[in-house]
Amino acid sequence: MDIYLVGGAVRDKLLGRPVVDRDWVVVGATPEDMLAAGYKPVGKDFPVFLHGDTKEEYALARTERKTGRGYHGFAFHADPSVTVEQDLERRDLTINAIAEADDGHLVDPFGGVGDIETRTLRHVSPAFAEDPVRLLRVARFAARYAPLGFTVADETMALMRRMVDDGEIDHLVPERVWAETRKALAEPMPQVFVQVLRESGALRVLFPEVDALYGVPQRPEFHPEVDTGIHVELVLQAAAKLAPGDALVGWCALTHDLGKALTPADVLPRHIMHEQRGVAPVRALSARLKVPTDYAAMAEIVCRQHLNAHMAFELRPATVLKLLEDLGALRRPERLETFLLACIADKRGRLGSDEADYPQADYLRACRDAAAAVSSKPFVDEGLQGPAIGEAMKRAQVTAIAGIKTHL
Repeated sequence: MDIYLVGGAVRDKLLGRPVVDRDWVVVGATPEDMLAAGYKPVGKDFPVFLHGDTKEEYALARTERKTGRGYHGFAFHADPSVTVEQDLERRDLTINAIAEADDGHLVDPFGGVGDIETRTLRHVSPAFAEDPVRLLRVARFAARYAPLGFTVADETMALMRRMVDDGEIDHLVPERVWAETRKALAEPMPQVFVQVLRESGALRVLFPEVDALYGVPQRPEFHPEVDTGIHVELVLQAAAKLAPGDALVGWCALTHDLGKALTPADVLPRHIMHEQRGVAPVRALSARLKVPTDYAAMAEIVCRQHLNAHMAFELRPATVLKLLEDLGALRRPERLETFLLACIADKRGRLGSDEADYPQADYLRACRDAAAAVSSKPFVDEGLQGPAIGEAMKRAQVTAIAGIKTHL
């Protein structure tokens, strides 16, 4: 048998990036050969094995044939006659279709090395269009490698548009859309994920609540970029700088202003009550994509409360307490930190404001610490019972927050 290092490990090695996971393709072997060599079988749809020591994946070289719509509509064929070139042909992008032999020789039948040099994301073959997940993967790779100068090839973008027009993308299951989105939000430039989806037409199908923000004007004195869709891109960019790799902050950044698409036309470019209007589309998007509960809940709070955070110094102490309680921040301070990162990203996600200060953050942290320091013990010692203890604590917490405000 011949064994080749394939996929992302070869790509990142050529890019000079750290290689995190290594995948291997085995040519000229049967499942029985692999078992005899001590590999452990794990694959259901096609033969994949784990190395006994490294636990890395070794897959038998295979071809695939489209049998139906969507991600699962494929039949796989693996036997010792399948070549490494045939295996590489079924992959999505040329930069992922390079194999390295044990002597270091590269097998590059589709020009992936050249596309790495020219910083191009290009599909391997027309079979790319058979798997709608690949459209999301291209957008995610664009978000990852945009800092290195990578862009999507014109012919690949044209193929992605046809995939949308042909309805292939309609067969994506929510779990796969969310899995790719979550990964993309943790990439260095998540706004590029949105840009590529929009250019291909996929944004209006998969994220219509986000797509609807483009072309919606905002007041230029607060938003020099004017277009709400561009603002969301800038907020995503700011979030990635503030919290690298934090997909939760990224999700909140993506969804915080969905209510602006619902502002009545006669009110524009003002967006009165957009925080409240945004709750319904945030819930709808989270439900449709089956977003985890913690992501859905935090996105809703950021949507509903981000304007209060911006106005924190103007809020009454009792309102500040309600904000902290809404967040659950008295018991879980990390929730306040996620909220504040999203709010800072919103502030900085405007033309010319990418380094803007946000003193509201330290103020809200101080208010949170003051309120959390209030103990029930003094009130129990006074003889209070039941709800009276909670009411007394709340009054004390409001007083403690008022004390923070007077020392500004």
